[in-house]
Amino acid sequence: MAENASTTQAPRPDGRIRALDRLVGTWKVTGGAEGTVAYRWMEGGFFLVQDVELEQYGQRVTGFEVIGRERPFGAERPSEDIRSRFYDSQGNTFDYVYELDGDTLTIWAGEKGSPAYFRGAFDEGGDALSGAWVYPGGGGYDSVMTRIG
Repeated sequence: MAENASTTQAPRPDGRIRALDRLVGTWKVTGGAEGTVAYRWMEGGFFLVQDVELEQYGQRVTGFEVIGRERPFGAERPSEDIRSRFYDSQGNTFDYVYELDGDTLTIWAGEKGSPAYFRGAFDEGGDALSGAWVYPGGGGYDSVMTRIG
């Protein structure tokens, strides 16, 4: 007896989100902020989680960030942009948009195209990311992440 059952495939993360896999691991951060960050995939592979322990401008910065496509419950499709929200130990939240183009990572503060952003390039081996945070009015700082685990 033949069964006429439809098969439904579970959703899978797309290539743009999976490209952020090169961030997975633990990194030493130097420059305007110093310390470590660690990236790991949440089960399912739709969201990348970053754990942050830094010191910046004499202040300790700890928290975590969830990076992925927004998809409100019941929505047919996720957001076009890869978005994130950072939660710090002081109760603050910060929103970002991630964009990876080849070896260049741009992290826009708030919305894509913002005048506040990070732009950096991975080295040939993928174990260092060097760039700078840029702030409106000419502020900002250099930042280097080096993989340590």
